Amino acid sequence: MLPLKEKDKPIIQKLLTAGCCARCVLRFCCVSVQAAYRRPPQETLEELKAFISDTENGKESTEENNKSHDAAGPEPPEDPPSKRVKLESSEEAAGDRVRDEERSVCVVCLGILQELCGSPQAVKIAEAVKAEKYEFDTLVLSVSLPAQLCVREHSCWLHVKKELREKSVAVDKDDVIQVKEAFKWIMQGQVSKELGGVAVVTRSMFEVGVEFTHPETDADCHFLATTCPDCFKPTKNKQSVFTRMAVVKALEKISDVKFLKHYPSPPAQPTCSCSPQDVQCLHVSVFVAGRYNKFSRSLPQTPWLIDGERRMESSVEELIAAPILLSFRADGFNFSSSGREDVDVRTLGNGRPFAMELLNPHRSRLSKEEMKQLQETINTSSDKIKVRDLQIVTREAMSRMKEGEEEKTKSYTALIWTQNPIEKEDITFIDDIKDLTLDQKTPLRVLHRRALAVRQRVIHSMNTRYLDAHHFHLGLKTQAGTYIKEFVHGDFGRTKPNLCELLKSDTDILELDVESVDVDWPPSIPE
Repeated sequence: MLPLKEKDKPIIQKLLTAGCCARCVLRFCCVSVQAAYRRPPQETLEELKAFISDTENGKESTEENNKSHDAAGPEPPEDPPSKRVKLESSEEAAGDRVRDEERSVCVVCLGILQELCGSPQAVKIAEAVKAEKYEFDTLVLSVSLPAQLCVREHSCWLHVKKELREKSVAVDKDDVIQVKEAFKWIMQGQVSKELGGVAVVTRSMFEVGVEFTHPETDADCHFLATTCPDCFKPTKNKQSVFTRMAVVKALEKISDVKFLKHYPSPPAQPTCSCSPQDVQCLHVSVFVAGRYNKFSRSLPQTPWLIDGERRMESSVEELIAAPILLSFRADGFNFSSSGREDVDVRTLGNGRPFAMELLNPHRSRLSKEEMKQLQETINTSSDKIKVRDLQIVTREAMSRMKEGEEEKTKSYTALIWTQNPIEKEDITFIDDIKDLTLDQKTPLRVLHRRALAVRQRVIHSMNTRYLDAHHFHLGLKTQAGTYIKEFVHGDFGRTKPNLCELLKSDTDILELDVESVDVDWPPSIPE
């Protein structure tokens, strides 16, 4: 038995006559019992008809009883033939409209809760998921509907609103069950069955999207563009201005009187059903983190392209990403790191923290052994890089890599050349300099991609190792973001103070190595 009440009877009659399908009738009667929507629609329709016919039968029996009680009195005059013909024809028309509902497209859901909501559609969804070869434990079913369903639903709501008011029934439009919800209630179990019992839940890492379109969307919504033009603004990425959100916004703004002036209530019979589009599968991003060493002085961190032409055959990013993409079967990735080194700078020590966002991975989990093997695969693929501490992390953990970007410290070793000859004693004073504050104007070499500004940076400590009259090694521990090359050669006076001023000689940097990036992330993994 359907969970319906006496007050629903006139509403059901009105909706069936208007051309609503059985499941949409349940929605407008605010039936929230999911099992009711999973019943065959023909069975539901028959029960709805039986339910409202009880009222008509009740009226007939009451009239007969009244006639028998008044048998002694004069019989009421018979209706004139013309009136009888009109009454009979109107009853027949109403009956025909209810019968037509069985084979016509619903005026509200446009067929979505009719032939587009059953076993064939569940099979189609399951086949699409299987073809993509995702690995998942649960899935969430998402539904995208044509925007005019909102218009048609609003029209039907206004159609029954008067009846509700006359019956003094307080029902809010928000109590009407949404088409999306009803679709999911019907389909979730069927999709789960087709996929071998995989749970279809409300929240999951894996989403299966079902989209429906309708050729009459613009025609149904066009009047809103003239009555509420400020709600519809053309966008580059949208094929139509009539997005669902824009239509909802316009319907909230338009008055009932103005709506009914431009749009029929109940809605007109559609010429066709909605069309299901290709099923879309999407897994949320997986994040992989680690630390990398770079041993080459001719390897950029990211692909080096100038005017669309590649300058170097590979990059740190590509050498790391290729095996990871293959293992997780991801569609793409975003690479980020804790700072970056120039193409001619090596990164030594315990390496530089990095993270990769893997887009739409078809595989989301690897065991510890598999991660270890993946790390080994990267390390044996090239002698230019090496990774360590490779692991899967959460999106929230990603932010820790960027936290304290200005506060963390980095250690460097540089090979310095001096124009003037030097003795060992000429550079020992550098070892005593602590917390030297620099004013660094944006370097000329990065001015094309960084805003012009003067940034204060601190060199916490330095140490020197004399090599010969024109060369020495300089060790530095600095605040993150310090431009080491510019501190050494001065960048035409854009960095002050600089090593040229300290030594009173032109100096330049011949080699630079990053010795450590002092960020305690990601957690180290014992070898």
